[in-house]
Amino acid sequence: MEFNAKRVDEANAVITSTISAEAVEKSIDKIANKAAKTMDVQGFRKGKVPVAVVKQRYGSKLREDAEGEALREVLNQGLKELDIKNEDLVGEPGVTKFDRKEDGSIDVEIQIASKPNIDLGDYKALVPAVEDKAVDAKEIDARIEEMAKHSAPLEKIKRKRMVKEGDFAVIDFEGFVDGVAFEGGKAEKYPLEIGSGSFIPGFEEQIIGMKYEEQKDVVVTFPEAYQQKTLAGKEAVFKVTLHEIQEKSAGEINDDFAKKMLPGEENATVETLKAKIEEQMKLEAKAAYYRDELKPAYLDKLVNELKFALPTTIVDQEINFALNNKVRTMTEEEIKALQEDASKVESMREELREDAENSVKATFIVDALAKAEGVEVSDQEVTQVIYYEALQTGQNPQNVLKKYQEAGYLPAIKMSMIEEKVITKLLDEKLGK
Repeated sequence: MEFNAKRVDEANAVITSTISAEAVEKSIDKIANKAAKTMDVQGFRKGKVPVAVVKQRYGSKLREDAEGEALREVLNQGLKELDIKNEDLVGEPGVTKFDRKEDGSIDVEIQIASKPNIDLGDYKALVPAVEDKAVDAKEIDARIEEMAKHSAPLEKIKRKRMVKEGDFAVIDFEGFVDGVAFEGGKAEKYPLEIGSGSFIPGFEEQIIGMKYEEQKDVVVTFPEAYQQKTLAGKEAVFKVTLHEIQEKSAGEINDDFAKKMLPGEENATVETLKAKIEEQMKLEAKAAYYRDELKPAYLDKLVNELKFALPTTIVDQEINFALNNKVRTMTEEEIKALQEDASKVESMREELREDAENSVKATFIVDALAKAEGVEVSDQEVTQVIYYEALQTGQNPQNVLKKYQEAGYLPAIKMSMIEEKVITKLLDEKLGK
């Protein structure tokens, strides 16, 4: 068997080989003999099926399995010769050539991508200067006033008037499509906050101006992307009755309010609450500062400073992803022009190459930083984040997790969490905390 394995650079290698017809036939015999000992075939006792019968009945499948086994042997021999461990592979090896010759031999070529060797150098010296973010006292007071407003009870307004923005309109409603009531479109004495955007677009605006005990037909169109497919894009008429208008009373900010907001604090006061809110707001401000300013600046500096080879298959995947996203925004005429001229597609790919290479480079740098800093994120942590975000948006956590698993999003989510964790650690060290 002819064989050659060579490195293109630190991150890429190519294995070429000619698998002989004899090697394939030998593999077929081996697989057929093994199958004959376990196979059930009518007319023969189990384990006594003649090899010739197995070959006759399953010839094409045996050849396919034999060729696959021979290909794996070529790959394993190549990895051994190149001294590349399985855990160092990036993505699946790509079979870029598999030519069956007239004499029964097969010419194969396999492209290998492996993790690049990255010398981070003095990466901590490149961490940008970090400022300690302060929070204005007025911002703290405004946050507490907003909390008091939200926690205040709803009260019926003292004088009757028309509904306005910010009111809670207590309504009965029932929805109809083509004159037929639909499931989930009916409620009684429902307190709808006007301006919250919680109902179908256009619904709340039509409640403004209604008076007590007034009845009205509210006509809206369900969005095309509405989750209930039978209603998506349909026009609906809601028969609405307004019973009363409620509003939130101005919540009093005192020590009792502080105890309510801090149930874990036994002797909470307004000052305790202010201190807690200041701490929370400082964390929020720091997170935004790190995320929006410092992290991009630091990663850009590392991408520009560090030099190492990139796996071409991963770069190509990133280009394809960016290209697909770009095509989705194009008109039919633009897409047709691309289909008619392949050179335009290649031109677009080259335009996207630099950003794709920088994105892939940043991913490997983050991985190297995490190893250098001993930062890890467990699968349990990823699940917890997904569950928390699902609950925050009113979705079923298990359904969201399953959807992400099926779409293959979990590795990207984990990498994003690792990136956040390791860069926050470095920036906190620079800040001196």
